[in-house]
Amino acid sequence: MGLEEEIEAIEDEIATTPYNKATEAHIGRLKAKLAEKKEKLENQSSAGGGTGYAVEKHGDATIALVGFPSVGKSTLINALTNADSEIGEYEFTTLDVNPGMLQYNGANIQVLDVPGLIEGAASGRGDGKEVLSVVRTADLAVFVLSVFEIEKYDRLKEELYKNKIRLDTEPPSLHVVKRGKGGIKVNKTDSVELDEETIKDVLREYGYVNAEATIRGNPSIDELIDALMDNRVYIPSIVTANKADLIDEDYLPTVNENLREHGLDPEEVTFISAEKEKGLDALKERIWDALGLVRVYMDKPGRGVDYEEPLVMFEGSTIEDACKKLGKDFENRFRFARVSGPSAKHDDQQVGKAHVLEDEDVLRIIARR
Repeated sequence: MGLEEEIEAIEDEIATTPYNKATEAHIGRLKAKLAEKKEKLENQSSAGGGTGYAVEKHGDATIALVGFPSVGKSTLINALTNADSEIGEYEFTTLDVNPGMLQYNGANIQVLDVPGLIEGAASGRGDGKEVLSVVRTADLAVFVLSVFEIEKYDRLKEELYKNKIRLDTEPPSLHVVKRGKGGIKVNKTDSVELDEETIKDVLREYGYVNAEATIRGNPSIDELIDALMDNRVYIPSIVTANKADLIDEDYLPTVNENLREHGLDPEEVTFISAEKEKGLDALKERIWDALGLVRVYMDKPGRGVDYEEPLVMFEGSTIEDACKKLGKDFENRFRFARVSGPSAKHDDQQVGKAHVLEDEDVLRIIARR
């Protein structure tokens, strides 16, 4: 029996096995085997190589526009950035990744217009794996839907999930340490609902014989497997509905109902017309918020505060991160810093490398000569 047949047989068994506490461990073992065999099949399929869509990251952050062909991604990237993406009223216009740069709030945000996905992209159809590999490198996925085809959202999410992209969630809290003896010991918080034997069985499928595992939160079997596979990426996403200029006002309730049917809150979806360049300011603001970027204004000796070109970083960044972005000279010569603004207790507060910066802080670094 080949790998594909083995995968199909395991999938059939999972589908026909009722899920309950009595079968949980068995299903856990099956899903662990399934994930490993799929990984093996994928590695075999990609052994021949391929050109792929390698795109060098530039700017302060990178977003990827995700959508099926002819949804208007090329028009959108041209409206948002300085890119020049070919536009046509037919499928597969964009045959290569086309990067552009969105300038907003002093940040340079790289926007990738990737070739439109098709059904089965994660399995390799239409260079799907190469396209999806570009999405994996992004800091934010922007789903571009047509207001007339909201149902395609579920299929897009499924293709990304199959390619190990996990949206709008955090990695499961799992820490495993191999031991020399003693079998498998599981430490879990009260919130973890998975049975201890299920966790042990899944760990055994991944070759753990003697180990201590610590689990927090409440991961599902699939999330536990994700943590053990260690090749999943976790990125946020937002949704924009394009071609809004083509609908009548009395059709809007239908669009909103379609969004709700697919788990989307209409208030959290940005309606735009890429062709008419309407709704783009709201989309830019939503992109900024979803990326979680902060602006830090540098106080430069003898020149004052530079409010024109801020240092742009992600939320949670520290003085040390700022030094690294500014260059090794700052990192190596750093003595202390002075901060004014939202993160400071008072103006010109003296802080060290561990201080966390906030949006619109003013930062001055005091360095050794």
